[in-house]
Amino acid sequence: METRLEQRKYELLRQVFGYDGFRPGQEEVVDNLIQGKDVLAVMPTGAGKSICYQLPALMRQGVAVVVSPLISLMKDQVQALLQMGVRAAYINSSLTESQCRKAIANAAQGMYKIVYVAPERLLTPGFLWFAQQVQISLLCVDEAHCVSQWGQDFRPSYLEIPEFLQRQPGRIPVGAFTATATERVRNDIREILRMRQPMEQITGFDRPNLYFEVQVVAEREKYEIVRTYLSSHPDSSGIVYCATRKKVDALYERLKADGFAVAHYHAGLDAQERQCGQDDFLFDRVRVMVATNAFGMGIDKSNVSFVLHYNMPMDLESYYQEAGRAGRDGQPADCILLYSPGDVRMANFLIDNGAGAVSDDESLKERQRARLRQMTFYCYSRYCLRGEILRYFGQRLSGSCGNCSVCCPQEQKASPIKMLAKREEGKRLEEELALDTAVLKRLKEARLTLARRQGVPAFVVFTDATLREICVRMPRTEEELMRVPGIGTRKCQQYGQEVLKVLLEQTQ
Repeated sequence: METRLEQRKYELLRQVFGYDGFRPGQEEVVDNLIQGKDVLAVMPTGAGKSICYQLPALMRQGVAVVVSPLISLMKDQVQALLQMGVRAAYINSSLTESQCRKAIANAAQGMYKIVYVAPERLLTPGFLWFAQQVQISLLCVDEAHCVSQWGQDFRPSYLEIPEFLQRQPGRIPVGAFTATATERVRNDIREILRMRQPMEQITGFDRPNLYFEVQVVAEREKYEIVRTYLSSHPDSSGIVYCATRKKVDALYERLKADGFAVAHYHAGLDAQERQCGQDDFLFDRVRVMVATNAFGMGIDKSNVSFVLHYNMPMDLESYYQEAGRAGRDGQPADCILLYSPGDVRMANFLIDNGAGAVSDDESLKERQRARLRQMTFYCYSRYCLRGEILRYFGQRLSGSCGNCSVCCPQEQKASPIKMLAKREEGKRLEEELALDTAVLKRLKEARLTLARRQGVPAFVVFTDATLREICVRMPRTEEELMRVPGIGTRKCQQYGQEVLKVLLEQTQ
């Protein structure tokens, strides 16, 4: 029996997700959830958390429920699953009430294997009715740190999860997933979600492909640094974070006036404008998103190659989560923080009066101030920046990381003069690359055509990492194409002939 389960597990991994093996830490999480055991997984962004619950959902009887905090994440995940041939749906405020009722009715009839739901919807009469009609195979909590007041993204709606579980007729296995959680937050997750002796998988917080840099500069110097960086990376896609809506709007207008393809996003924009900006970024119609921290959690765009912070975030958890939106494809990416002393004054104001003032609880505000002090220490640190981040999350790094502005001051990238020199060096290196850039360019064009035909972002069809691997392997048949990581049976059937046609044209 165990052998058949193992075979089935690897068949699904290959046929649906397009991988021959698991990344570090994945298989243990998958196996425990398949067996119906609780799991608390802390895995860095890009480590493949979604497979850890999607694969068990396909293996177990019934419907898996995934609690997710953001509409964008649910939409991207469901689109990606549908591309792989997995029936899935989401239920959140982006749907009309009639669409919600239809989705719930379909789910109650067993039409889906995975249902994504916003935490606010868990205790609604319709969703509770659905939960009584089906066997729920798993309850997976994404961004699980949101359940803790000690976390940077505390969301009261997450506290409805335990009541939802309590209302179910039988015990449902719980999987909790996050990329950033201190020991105190992990303790909260276990306790609040009432997890039973969960298997804990902490694969480490390090993202070796991310380059970290802090520049202490005057506020008036920041725009020129950002403008020069964007000019010296004309083909790169990335995010620029600002502390306030006002700063987002001002920076967006200046960049747009200077000719950059840019969108903006914050909670003060109307829903349609936010959605348009987000779609323009996801579909590569613009390459730069200027935003507050309202943008990004759950954004699954794989080709983000830089995250610039125009202002210092309020805590290291937020910084690492926001910076971690770069380099999801495993390629080198820049995480650069532009700090000025006014950032601290602004953050203290927000804690007392603005976005940080989540309640009138003085003890909660004091926790925020303590985290702000640690963030400020990071900006002035003379020690390895990667080591400082990892130490905050309870992980040790021995020696120099070799990929931050403290360990490698000569590599600093937020200096206009150095950035222009790097641009010329990058051009020379690009010319020397063995990778056939013409083939890669043509594949990206074909991917964009396929994505528009399907009405999905390009990275949902193939990630940049998959396209690069195709260039390296240059497959000639569908069988060879199926050996490329990230290409499962369904994607090969849908897009294989188009890809092979491009490769044939480029080699003739």
